[in-house]
Amino acid sequence: MLVDQVARPTFWLAALQIMGINILLSGDNAVVIALAVRGLPPRERFWGMVFGAGAAAVLLILFTGVVATLMELPYLKLAGGLALFWVAVKLVAPQAHDAEDTPEAVEDLWRAVRVVVIANIVMSLDNVIAVAAAAKGNYLLLGLGLAVSIPVVIAGSALFLAVIERFPLVVWGGGALLGWIAGSLLPEDPAFAQFLPGNPESAEVLFGILGAVFVILMGLFLARSSRPGMAEVQSGHHK
Repeated sequence: MLVDQVARPTFWLAALQIMGINILLSGDNAVVIALAVRGLPPRERFWGMVFGAGAAAVLLILFTGVVATLMELPYLKLAGGLALFWVAVKLVAPQAHDAEDTPEAVEDLWRAVRVVVIANIVMSLDNVIAVAAAAKGNYLLLGLGLAVSIPVVIAGSALFLAVIERFPLVVWGGGALLGWIAGSLLPEDPAFAQFLPGNPESAEVLFGILGAVFVILMGLFLARSSRPGMAEVQSGHHK
C-alpha cells in the first residue's frame, strides 16, 4: 500500500539518500543548464532552467530500469562522449541575444532545452547507477527524491549563471569541465578501451585533459570566426 510505504522511516531515509546523491552529482547538469540559457531573455531563461532541470530528473527515472545493461554495451560511451563534445563546443560558442517574448526567443528556449536534454542523457548514464541503487526499484521513491532535488539544480544553475554574467570568462571553465567529462568517457567504452595500453585511470585523466583543451580551442576558433557577423546577427534578432 502507498500509505504504508510513505509511513515507514526507511522510505524517507532512502528519499533523503536519493536527494543527496542527485544534488552531489548534478553539478555538471547545473553548469550545462546555465551555459545553455545564458543567451536567453530573463523570462525564457527561467523556463529554460525549469524545463532543463525537470528533463534531467525525468531522464534519471527513465534510465533506471535499463542503465545497468546499457552501460556495458560497446560504443555507447564512445558515442556519448562525442555527442557531449558537440554540446560543449556549442555552449561555449558566441550566442546571439534575443528580445523577450519574440518568436526568436521562444525558438531559442526550446533549442536550449534540447541541448540540455542531450547533455543530460550522456552525463546521467553514470549518475543513475548511484540513484538506482538507493531507490532499489521503488519508482515512487525515485520520483519523490528527484522531484525535491529539482529546485536545488535550478538554484545551482541560477547561481552559476550569475557568476557567468559577472565573470564571462567562467564560460570557458564550464566548457572545459564538459570537455573533460566527454574525454574521460572515451576510455571507459569497452570497444575503445581495448586499444589503450597501461592504466585505465591514467587514460581517463589524459583524455579528460585533451577533451578540455579541445573544447577550449574549438570555442576560441568559433568565437574568432563569428566575431565579424555577431553584430549583424544580434541587430537582426532585435528588429
